[in-house]
Parts: sequence; C-alpha cells; structure tokens
Amino acid sequence: MTFADIATALSVTILAIKENMLLPALIIAFLWCINVVNWMNNNFLRILGVYPRHWAGIPGIFFSPVIHANADHLFFNSVPLFILMAFLLAMVGQSDFIQISLWIIIASGILTWLVGRKAVHVGASGVIMGYWTFILAYTWHHPSLSAVIMSAIMLYYLAGLALSLLPTSERVSWEGHCCGAVAGIIVAYFL
Repeated sequence: MTFADIATALSVTILAIKENMLLPALIIAFLWCINVVNWMNNNFLRILGVYPRHWAGIPGIFFSPVIHANADHLFFNSVPLFILMAFLLAMVGQSDFIQISLWIIIASGILTWLVGRKAVHVGASGVIMGYWTFILAYTWHHPSLSAVIMSAIMLYYLAGLALSLLPTSERVSWEGHCCGAVAGIIVAYFL
C-alpha cells in the first residue's frame, strides 16, 4: 500500500461522508422538533421512555431514542449522533443504514427493558453507542481502507464514549449505553 493509495482512500472517504450529511441533519432536526414539543408539554412525552420490566415501558423500546430529558441532553447527543450517522451511511449506504438503525433501536431497547434499573430511560445515547460499536465491529469484519480510516477518525474524536459505559450519575442511563453497545456488536455480527 502506497501513500497514493491512502490519499485516494481518504479523499473517497471524505467525499462519501460529505454526500451523506443530509439524512443525519434531517434526523437531528426531527429530534429537536420532538424536544420542542416535549418541552411545550412539560416533558409529557417522557411516558414514551423505556421503563424496565413493566408493560407500560414496552412502547419505549421503539420511542425512547427520540425523547430527551431536556435541550442539554439532546445537544450532547446531537453531535456524536450526527457524526456516527454520517460515517455509517458512508460505510453501508442508506438502505442498510435504515435496517441497521432499526435493529439497533429494537435490540438496545429490549436489552434496556430487560436489565435497566427502575427509572425512565430516554435519549439517543443507546443508539449512539450502538452505532459506535457497530462501526468498530464492521471494520473488524470488513477491514477496507476507508472503513479503517473512518474508524480511526471516530476513535480519535469519540473515544470518550467508552467512558459512558460506566456508571457516573443516577441521572445517566449507563445501562442504556451498555445495552446500545451490545446491540451494535450483535447487529454487526448478524448483518
């Protein structure tokens, strides 16, 4: 492998990421619209969060990633979510991205419902962790030069996500983070 090969792969990777920014931007805008509606209704939409091992928490398996506790919560999820969606879209394409996203949402939601502590778990953090581990596992199983470049960039800028797998605060669903990480690995293995 020559420097020219690496430079070509890097330029192709950057172009693929640039071409796949519209869908992540639309998804982030949608999440902010939901946050405004939730804020205007005194966080009423939190009832759509995952409440572990309770029948009322089952809808949260599907809806919790779009509900956030407040604007700060959504803000700190928006940046890594945008980056990871753009990278994943560049790696696998739009149809696989949608399928992977649905499986990560469902798997992380089910796992959180099964093992989470008694609290309402909301936010896209589980999906973020699912994307993060999916990209790493995908790169491990399909080590193309562009996948390795994206994983290296992702690890450099988002390595701090690994710290969210540890309990730090009662207000943070580290269980949701762990379940999302496990879901990403499972989805990468089966898809």
